[in-house]
Amino acid sequence: MKSARRRSREFAVQALYQWQLADPSLADLETQYAAADGFAQANAPLFSALVSGVMKHAEGLRERLQPHLDRPWAEVSPIEHAVMLIAAFELAHAPETPYRVIINEAIELAKSFGGTDGHKYVNGILDKFAAEVRADEIAFQAANPSERKARVEKKAPSVVTKPRRIAKP
Repeated sequence: MKSARRRSREFAVQALYQWQLADPSLADLETQYAAADGFAQANAPLFSALVSGVMKHAEGLRERLQPHLDRPWAEVSPIEHAVMLIAAFELAHAPETPYRVIINEAIELAKSFGGTDGHKYVNGILDKFAAEVRADEIAFQAANPSERKARVEKKAPSVVTKPRRIAKP
């Protein structure tokens, strides 16, 4: 089952894909997607923040991502382009969301909507960008691996196994 945040990102990818091709206004996109099937299960404020943030900061985000690309933006698939812009926006402007979550969400979006190996390209670019914009967070996690492990262990439920009884023939 998808979280409301995942659904918001999915709708944001679609809206930004449309924006790249047809250049509708933010208000038109918000109206269109608010009426879309399944949008009620999405986090509408996150959707609006992602789409408006990317539209507002797109040129700056592209400039900051460009050194990590191996090709011009015109040769990047519009889906991977939208996914990378969303993730770059979140990495740069949403410090409350862990960088690993942002990159993982971007990879999953690229797998769902992009080309066969597009998620690998997205992952490589975003890893480099995260090292640039989230250097302190990455350094902290590298220096404190036990803290991250402890958080993961707290969340993981314990599994209890019971021996199976086998019926006698």
